[in-house]
Amino acid sequence: MARYFETSASARIDTRAYERGLRRYLGRMSDDVRKAVERTGVDVQNEARRLAPVDTGRLRSSIVARPSRGRGAGYEVGTNVTYAAAVEYGTAPHVIVPKNRKALYWPGAAHPVAKVNHPGTKAQPFLRPAIERTDFFFRFHMAGVRGGR
Repeated sequence: MARYFETSASARIDTRAYERGLRRYLGRMSDDVRKAVERTGVDVQNEARRLAPVDTGRLRSSIVARPSRGRGAGYEVGTNVTYAAAVEYGTAPHVIVPKNRKALYWPGAAHPVAKVNHPGTKAQPFLRPAIERTDFFFRFHMAGVRGGR
């Protein structure tokens, strides 16, 4: 069974203050608050997609938001692309060696080589900056609840 989220980040929104006020009137968490949390998840997903670097588009299109399991309202935003963590955090310099052959070769290389010293890659964060905007998105959607949108 394939794991759905290879690289993910989650955010937990503290809705207790909103819930307490709403429970006084409704006795349960408002559907409006749940909708605000869902919309926040979609906004964070879209922000992560906007920030994701694009080569083929596979990483960007794989970013999804889904409700988190457990008590309360929350969501997870993530991707099942195996290289997402390397993009998010970058990689340290490392040596690349062949797995199945005795040498490495690629089009344009002068000759096969036994190993390649890779300089590493620079981090290109896309999930963490999107998650950091959670509070902004949630407050925006809750203002709509209070304002009657």
